[in-house]
Amino acid sequence: MAPTENTSGFCRASSALPNATSLSRPCALCRAATPFLFQRVLPMPPVATSLPAQSDAHHAAAAPAHWAGIFAMTLCVFCLVASEFMPVSLLTPIATSLGVTEGWAGYGIAISGAFAVITSLFIARIAGDLDRKTLLLLLTVLMGISGVIVSLAPSYPVYMIGRALIGVVIGGFWSMSAAIAIRVVPAASVPKALAVFNGGNALATVVAAPLGSYLGGIIGWRGAFLCLLPIAVIALVWQWISLPALKPAPRQATGSIFAVLRRPLVLRGMAAVGVFFSGQFMLFTYLRPFLETVTHVSVGTLSMLLLALGVAGFIGTVLIGGCIRKSVYLPLMIIPLVMAVIALGLTVFGHSSRMAFVLLAAWGLVATAAPVAWWAWLARSMPDDAEAGGGLMVAVVQLSIALGSTVGGLLFDGSGYRATFIVSAAVLLAGSLLAALTARTRTS
Repeated sequence: MAPTENTSGFCRASSALPNATSLSRPCALCRAATPFLFQRVLPMPPVATSLPAQSDAHHAAAAPAHWAGIFAMTLCVFCLVASEFMPVSLLTPIATSLGVTEGWAGYGIAISGAFAVITSLFIARIAGDLDRKTLLLLLTVLMGISGVIVSLAPSYPVYMIGRALIGVVIGGFWSMSAAIAIRVVPAASVPKALAVFNGGNALATVVAAPLGSYLGGIIGWRGAFLCLLPIAVIALVWQWISLPALKPAPRQATGSIFAVLRRPLVLRGMAAVGVFFSGQFMLFTYLRPFLETVTHVSVGTLSMLLLALGVAGFIGTVLIGGCIRKSVYLPLMIIPLVMAVIALGLTVFGHSSRMAFVLLAAWGLVATAAPVAWWAWLARSMPDDAEAGGGLMVAVVQLSIALGSTVGGLLFDGSGYRATFIVSAAVLLAGSLLAALTARTRTS
């Protein structure tokens, strides 16, 4: 496989997403930045199947179901993920407008991921005794401010400040969401409520990039970002009206994001999470150059293939709920195995566009469902440390995505796609084994 830099010097930071408008290869800067675009696909909306018997009293009580609050948070998720994905199809006009290269513009994606990691590690401690509804509203306000700063940025540094702020929102929202979502409906309704919640993420993942490209062509990239502001305002008002007061739950366990790693179950589970996402993004980040240079698809066919992957992922997030009601560990072991087989299948049958379509649809079906199962594991395994555990998982996933995509890029440039995909399959297999070890720790 040829290196992913082309002689034109142009960049394709949008290479891993459907309907991206740039046609050139990703430069080294953007390869490092691109993976952070996908953190919302993966980590992100938490789903729990049931509340453990040892959880706090307010979990077990038959509280009223705040379904309006669930839908308000779902709208907020949609806006947040759309804000996160929007630059992917607007990178070239952003770079031109701000007078920088596409690679430097791509760092606007990397900085959001970096700030998401930092925020996820410390948000629970910083928030302290602040009402979690108030915290959620403040994060929503910050999301709107970020969009305004980015859309009106007169220079590159100001643009980067706006992207850093959206990283704070990403890390803060996803870290706290597990603890918030399971408190707004009765225990029996948690799976259904969080399936709805997860739908906002999956929908935004599918439509954000093509929507950004379409709006950017009509009203410019600044106008595309501004179009998200009314959605953020609606989400803010809706959450303010519909969510109940959410006083922070008593920290009955460790209360520390690092201290929870002392538990063997948590340590092994987080290791399995990290290995899984590293293996996934070792391959997924470089799908577009693979499809264009090996499968030889046209731009239109490429968009259809990646759109099919996104739609299959949406279906997967709906179907996984029924599986994890029976066993949360079985999907965590099977999904990486399936993805490893698909990775090997692409090395053998990747030249056929039809086989690539089937394999990528299967990849999207299981890959997007995996984070749902992992968040269910978190809710079951750490009911009294949901905030600390959520922050830890977000940080682990972010760092693993960066590591996997970096190693994948080195392999892709140095040894070609086959080496990249085979190593990805091996890492995914290791993730399956670690999930089995985690399950054994749970039952021992």
